[in-house]
Amino acid sequence: MNIIILGVGCPKCKTLLANTEQAVKELKLEAKIKKVTEIQEIVAYGVMATPGLVINGKVVSAGKLLNVEDIKTLLHQNRE
Repeated sequence: MNIIILGVGCPKCKTLLANTEQAVKELKLEAKIKKVTEIQEIVAYGVMATPGLVINGKVVSAGKLLNVEDIKTLLHQNRE
């Protein structure tokens, strides 16, 4: 599973990264988590508001901070 956190480094972006890492750990998933901070790359995903969450190439959330349980649900829904 490939997960990308889109954000320029704001507190919400950092919290989304931490929550995502926690969700992956709790679900015992094999996942590669990458953080994208370049504005051009973020916009290329069609995201205009950060933080953004991309799972397996699909933007599943943008512009809001998700808690661990929300992320777990999205991870289940977007498994390969």
